[in-house]
Amino acid sequence: MDGNGRWAEARGQIRIKGHQAGAQAVRSIIEAAMRHGISILTLYAFSSENWKRPATEVKALMQLLGTALKEHARELNEHQVRMRVVGDHSALSPALQRSIAAVEELTANNTGMILNIAINYGARPELLQAVRTLAAEVAAGRLDPGQISEGELTQRLYVPDDVDLLIRTGGEFRLSNFLLWQCAYAEIYVSPVLWPDFDEAELIKALRFYAGRERRFGMISAQVQAQQCAKDD
Repeated sequence: MDGNGRWAEARGQIRIKGHQAGAQAVRSIIEAAMRHGISILTLYAFSSENWKRPATEVKALMQLLGTALKEHARELNEHQVRMRVVGDHSALSPALQRSIAAVEELTANNTGMILNIAINYGARPELLQAVRTLAAEVAAGRLDPGQISEGELTQRLYVPDDVDLLIRTGGEFRLSNFLLWQCAYAEIYVSPVLWPDFDEAELIKALRFYAGRERRFGMISAQVQAQQCAKDD
């Protein structure tokens, strides 16, 4: 979700105003995602590298995240959304950790859309912790090294689900340490629209782009078409 700061600066406002506008866009996109039958939505709210930003901006962002979790927990629960906050929680404030635990517990048994909010998340740290977990299990004798597979590693990631469509707003052409393992075969849609202006109409453009892609996963078109015919039969 890129472009909050640029959105505010273009309007002569401080950067946190852009983040506040971005929070409103988050709500509208969550609602739109549910309407369009999206089963898993992951939003990159704060990266492990974002701590390098000015302290005042980081503090304001953390307060905004905590407020959003408290204000929308009940509404998410009413819509059967299961919320997961993914990333390293240890660096977050005790108050924010409590808010995260509360909303995750409240929505844990919901059967609707899974909503992942990535806070203090980085794909490289995620992979590193997964490898360390595997190594510890091998050292403890609970796992044979020969049993380590892609599936075993995936189960130990913060986000165990593959990404089908990656949407990057603000015209940025980079992954920014986001779900590197899970995006191995993701279709990538880059929108020039800054995040606060990204609405349902823009989401539909991304979904139409995805619908028009042929997902080959290393195969050729003829093989994909043959598989589809077999499914249809």
